[in-house]
Amino acid sequence: MNTTFTRLALAAAGLVFAGQLLAAEPKRPECIAAAKPGGGFDLTCKLAQSGLRDAGLLKAPMRVTYMPGGIGAVAYNAVVAQRPKEAGTIIAFSSGSLLNLAQGKFGRYDETAVKWLAAIGTDYGAVIVRDDSPYKTLNDLLDVLKQDPSNLVIGAGGTIGSQDWMQTALIARSVGVDPQKLRYVAFEGGGEPMTALLGSHVQAVISGLSEGTAQLEAGKVRVLAVLSEERMPGKLAGIPTAKEQGYNITWPIVRGFYMGPEVKDEDYSWWKGQFEQMLASDDFAQLRQQRDLFPMAMTGDELRDFVFKQVEQYKQLAAEFGLVQ
Repeated sequence: MNTTFTRLALAAAGLVFAGQLLAAEPKRPECIAAAKPGGGFDLTCKLAQSGLRDAGLLKAPMRVTYMPGGIGAVAYNAVVAQRPKEAGTIIAFSSGSLLNLAQGKFGRYDETAVKWLAAIGTDYGAVIVRDDSPYKTLNDLLDVLKQDPSNLVIGAGGTIGSQDWMQTALIARSVGVDPQKLRYVAFEGGGEPMTALLGSHVQAVISGLSEGTAQLEAGKVRVLAVLSEERMPGKLAGIPTAKEQGYNITWPIVRGFYMGPEVKDEDYSWWKGQFEQMLASDDFAQLRQQRDLFPMAMTGDELRDFVFKQVEQYKQLAAEFGLVQ
């Protein structure tokens, strides 16, 4: 009798808990991509949109909205100052967001101003040219850069101090070129530089690898180097790393989400739980692979600690280039 009572009590408690989870699901979920369509923030939102929907973890359709400006600065400030309590809103971030935070580019708000929710994958920096480019290897491109930096027009997402600029600066520094002498054309987000490359308005793009894979598969671009420790698996295995070509440069790009600072704990916990289930599924692993992202799974306190540590490291790197405000 006692055993039966215990089972009934546990079952009832489970139903109550399930009801709480169900009640916590937002009615109009939204993912904010902090740039124009087509770049890494867009990719991040749409990956979560598909992953949560396909796993049945989000019953209401999640819309993706765009809030470009300052590689995340406009969205960050808007969420913290004007939309801090929205239980249904998640905002995409990348390592570029953290680099800008490290340089004080998000105004009066720092990395402690939001609730860090989940990291769902990682990308890597890449050096990309048109398929008909005369530059067949990274050395070909860097030989031109060494001779005269003004002979090479490089497009990337973000102004001086941004993630793409930092990758470009590290590459330039590796061959003794002053990053300030580069012909660097800044765009907002990752989609515009690729369009400029295909239109021959720039000669190379240094950006996230995943932002160029669609054009790579279409035969329109060539990736001269990926900024990873080792070659990518599968269909990207033919792309050489910068390291194997003699340049000790790596740049992982974390992709994930945060929420407003005043979101209730139960709403934050609901999202955290949904992401943890999604990240543990084989179906999501396939979705992530299809978008040429690589495994990285962090939520809650683990992600927050990672973010704080990463920002400190970026502060040191920014100081090396005289970028700390």
